[in-house]
Amino acid sequence: MPYVRLLAALVLVLLAAPPAAAGDGSGWTVRPAGGGSGGRPYAYLEGTPEAVLQDRISVTNPARAPLTVRLRGDGRAGPWLRFAAKTVTVPARTRADVPFTLAVPVNATPGDLTGEIVAAGGGEEKRVPVRVRVGGPTLAALTVENVEVAGRTVRYALVNRGNVPLRPRLAVRADGVFGELLDRPARPLGLELAPGRRVELTEPWSDPPQLDSVTVRLRVAAEGGARDEAVASAAYVPVAPVAGGGLLVLGALAVLGTGAYRRRPTRGGPRQAGVDDGGGLRPAEEARPLTKAGAES
Repeated sequence: MPYVRLLAALVLVLLAAPPAAAGDGSGWTVRPAGGGSGGRPYAYLEGTPEAVLQDRISVTNPARAPLTVRLRGDGRAGPWLRFAAKTVTVPARTRADVPFTLAVPVNATPGDLTGEIVAAGGGEEKRVPVRVRVGGPTLAALTVENVEVAGRTVRYALVNRGNVPLRPRLAVRADGVFGELLDRPARPLGLELAPGRRVELTEPWSDPPQLDSVTVRLRVAAEGGARDEAVASAAYVPVAPVAGGGLLVLGALAVLGTGAYRRRPTRGGPRQAGVDDGGGLRPAEEARPLTKAGAES
C-alpha cells in the first residue's frame, strides 16, 4: 500500500507540472525547406565560380513561447553563406522559412566541398549539412621560387598557381666543377598545397663540399601535370686556410718591400773618395794613364 500511494502522488505531480518555460525553445527543429513529408537530409547547391546560389531553411518552434535563433555558416563552405537575417524570432507553434544564398568565389576550386548552417537558440545548437558542387575546368600549376643555397641548407618556396589542391614531389641535384655532388630522386613532401597557397621550405645538405663552385637544381612535380624547376649557385670556400694564406702573402710583400727599400740608391749618384790635406776634404786626383816602359816620365 505505501508504494501505491507513492506512485499515485508522483502521477499527480507530473500532471500538475507547468508547461515549458517561456523562451526555453523545447523541441524546436531546423532543416532544409521543402522536400515533401520526409524533408531533405541536407541542402545541395551546384554552380560555377562567381555564381550566387539560393535556398531556404525551415525553423519550427512547437513551444508555447517565441523562440529566437541565431544563424551562421561553418566548414569550408561556411564563409560563402549569407542569410536574409542572422537572428530570427519564430512565434510559438510556428514555422519560419529563412532564405539564404551561397556566393561561389571566382577562384573556387572545381569539385565537391561541404559546410554547415549552424542554428543556436533555446540553449541548444543544431546544424544543417550543406553540400556544394563547383563546376568548371581544373588547372594544375606549381612553381618553385626563391631558391637559395646557404651552407648546409637549401631554402625555397612552393606556390600553387592553379585551382586544384596539389601534393608536390621534390627532386634535388647539385653539381660542382668536377661533377655530380648530390642526386636525390623525386619524393613526396608530405603536404597538400591549396590553390593560391605559398609555403617556405628547406632541404638539408649534410655534406656540402669544402672548396667548390656549386649549382643546385630543384625539380617539383604534382598530379595533373604540374611541374617546375629552378636553379641556384653558391661558392664554397674554406675560411681558415684562405685567411692564413692571406696573412702569408701580406708578410711576403712586407719583406720584399723592406729589402727593396734598403737597396734603393742615394740621390745624386755614388760619391767619390776624398783626401783630407788639413784644409778640408778635397776630391781625389783623377787617375793618370799608365806610361809605356822607356817613355819619358
